[in-house]
Amino acid sequence: MSFQSESLEDYTLGRKMGSGSFGDIYEATHRKSGLQVALKLERSDIANPQLLFEYKLYNILRHGMGIPQVYHYHTNHRFNVMVMELLGPSLEDLFVLCQRNFSLKTVLMVAEQMIERLEYVHSHRYLHRDIKPENLLMGRDDSGHRLYLIDFGLAKRYWDAATDKHVRPRAGSRLTGTARYASINALRGGQQSRRDDIEAMGYVLMYFLRGSLPWQGLTANQKQQKHEMICEMKLSTQPEVLCEGYPEAFYHFVGYSRALGFEEEPHYKDIRYTFLALMYTLKFPNDQIYDWDIVKKHILEAVGAKDQEEEEAAVEID
Repeated sequence: MSFQSESLEDYTLGRKMGSGSFGDIYEATHRKSGLQVALKLERSDIANPQLLFEYKLYNILRHGMGIPQVYHYHTNHRFNVMVMELLGPSLEDLFVLCQRNFSLKTVLMVAEQMIERLEYVHSHRYLHRDIKPENLLMGRDDSGHRLYLIDFGLAKRYWDAATDKHVRPRAGSRLTGTARYASINALRGGQQSRRDDIEAMGYVLMYFLRGSLPWQGLTANQKQQKHEMICEMKLSTQPEVLCEGYPEAFYHFVGYSRALGFEEEPHYKDIRYTFLALMYTLKFPNDQIYDWDIVKKHILEAVGAKDQEEEEAAVEID
C-alpha cells in the first residue's frame, strides 16, 4: 500500500508501547487496509526535533537484517509522525516475563545477533549510542526469532564526510545514552566511537546473565552525581569480577571492549565466532528457541489445561 498521502487521522491508535529518545511509540491500525503498524510521535513544537533525522537514517539502513522498515513520515500542527513496522516485545519485557533470568544459551543466541546489528550500523559509519534491552526487540510472526535494533534518535556519524576520515576525539559535556549500560568514556562525557556501542553491549549481556548490574540502585541528589558514581563503580569493577561465575568469553569481551582505541575498528567477526564457538563447546543448538518461547508454551499449556478442566466440570454439572 502507498503511504504518500497518509496522515495521523488515517490510523486508529492503540496502546502506548513505550518512549524513545525523542518521542512516544504507539501501536496503531491503518483504517482502510487494517495493517498494524507502530507510530512514533514527536511534538512538532520542540526546539530540536529529531524524528526526521531518525526516519532518514532508517532509510539509509533499510536493507539490513534486524532493522525495522519505515513506511512514511509526515507532520501536522501538533506532531511529527513516523510510521514504521510493528515489532514484538523488547528484550527487557521478555526478561521480566522470564522472571529476570535468561539462560546462557539464550544470551549467546542474542549476543550473536547483537554483534551483527552493530557491525551493520557501524559499516554505514553511524553509532547507535543507546544500546539497552528496551531498544532490542524481537520480530513478529515469521520474524519472531529475529532480533531488531530500534531507536536511532541518538545516533551519530563517526566519520567526517569532509575529510573522509574518522572524527577526532574531543571532550563532551554530558552523557549521551543510558547510564546503566553506557561506556565509561560516555559517562565521562567523551566523544563516542564504535568501541562505546561494543562496551554497552557487554554490559547488556552481563545484565541478562546476572539479573542486575553492580551499579544499579545507586542514589544521589543530582543526575550528574549519580552518573559520576556509576562511572566510578564501573571503573573499579574489573571484567573478571563483573563476569565471575560465567564463561571467560564474557570477561574477555568486556575487557576487550574497554581496551579498544577511539578510532579502532572492532573485530566483529571474531567476537561473533567466540560466542558461536562457546555454544558449540557447550553443545547448545543455535535453534532460535529462546527462554521466552518455552515460558509462553508453558503458559498456553496451563491455560489449555484449565479450559479443559472447566469444560469437563460443565459437562458433569449438565
